Amino acid sequence: MLFSILATFLPPSSHFYANVSNQILKTEINKLLQEEPILKGGLTGISIRTASTGEVLYEHNGDVRMRPASNMKLFTSAAALSVLGEKYQFRTEIRMDGKRDGNILKGNLYLKGFGDPTLLGEDLDQLTKFIAHSNGITSIEGDLIGDDSWYDDVRLSRDLNWSDESAYYGSQISALTVSPTKDFDSGTIIVEAFPGLNIGNPVQIKLSQNTNYVNVINQAVTVSPDGETDLSIDRKHGSNTIIVKGFLPIGAKKEKEWIAIWEPTQFVLDFFNQKLAKEGIKLSGNSKLGVTPKDAKILTSHLSIPLSELLIPFMKLSNNGHAEILVKEMGKIRKGEGSWEKGLEVINEQLYKLGVNPETLVIRDGSGISHVNLVPANEISKLLFNVQKEKWFPTFLISLPVAGDSNRMVGGTLRKRMESLNVKAKTGTISTVSSLSGYVETQKGEILIFSILLNNLLDEEKGKDIEDKIVKIIAKHK
Repeated sequence: MLFSILATFLPPSSHFYANVSNQILKTEINKLLQEEPILKGGLTGISIRTASTGEVLYEHNGDVRMRPASNMKLFTSAAALSVLGEKYQFRTEIRMDGKRDGNILKGNLYLKGFGDPTLLGEDLDQLTKFIAHSNGITSIEGDLIGDDSWYDDVRLSRDLNWSDESAYYGSQISALTVSPTKDFDSGTIIVEAFPGLNIGNPVQIKLSQNTNYVNVINQAVTVSPDGETDLSIDRKHGSNTIIVKGFLPIGAKKEKEWIAIWEPTQFVLDFFNQKLAKEGIKLSGNSKLGVTPKDAKILTSHLSIPLSELLIPFMKLSNNGHAEILVKEMGKIRKGEGSWEKGLEVINEQLYKLGVNPETLVIRDGSGISHVNLVPANEISKLLFNVQKEKWFPTFLISLPVAGDSNRMVGGTLRKRMESLNVKAKTGTISTVSSLSGYVETQKGEILIFSILLNNLLDEEKGKDIEDKIVKIIAKHK
């Protein structure tokens, strides 16, 4: 009885305030879910945890498997950091067989790829300069052979839509590939279109790499300055024929499109052959694909940036090619086979070690572009809680897009969202799906973990507004 009387006069406990705050959080989110018309007929999965204890503060369909879109990359990046390590680098090698006779190589030259998605034209320049100047080779009396055997020859993940395979986000995966810029969209080429000088002139076309491997059919016409820009740049399926159609007014800004290359290994080989010729190295044989003999001598090699740096364009810009390359690389390193099958086995094994239950997941690729991928929101928030104790967590956290930061390599896909909040999170978008999972700082300085999966939307772009509203509610948690 004495304790009851004392309790009447004592201030409420922190536990009491926490329960009230949690109830407010639940009430506000539930109200939003009921009132938002865009969510009617859709499916929503939400999971919110404390970053300090992992306690689930709120969930809505938290254990229901849903399509994660690019939130799948959270699993891929965590597994890659665990399996490969922050300092991991990809190699590209130049090898030779046969014999040297002065400045003449009487044998074959091999360009062997090990999956580097960051290889640039300037890196190929350095390799050819080394061959010409440091090794003094001016003539190759043999073949130039491109070796992409580090991975298997399956170029596209099994659920990639045919309509996506010419887009930069659907680029083919090869162990020997090249990127046009430091965004590292490997296996792509940039097509730029400029207005002609006069009305009726063909639109001017420029490629990011000079190559004979790509054929451009230009059917676009320059129109008067008061005309409208109506331009399409597409690649014909199963070929490297790029067709440019439409109209571009005089004075209009250039139009730019990233196009995925059909069979990127051959593209690199053609590109490298041009680099050799530029350095005055004559090739008497053919350029073709093949496998490097084990006893072929290494002339020179190139190393990529470390994985810790690669994660920045990978996660900030949500690069699908990086995700799938990492899947194959993990398969090669752990299982001896650079394939999606073996790589996904490694991811599932590693997720189990990171406290995620693989039996609740359906994983078909590393990027999330598949509509068959299925992941519960509770498993994503669980991963985000568990990885905090890993030594590589600072690298993982830095790789996430930062809300409201206009720098592309900081804000990434969140650079124009939630400017007033302290949010670090991974976005995701595929047709009918929008997702957002990460960390948010509340008004009282507490870090909360959240995962929001919106499926079966009529307009996935409008899903982003819903996600932002939910995160703003979370940020008010006291």
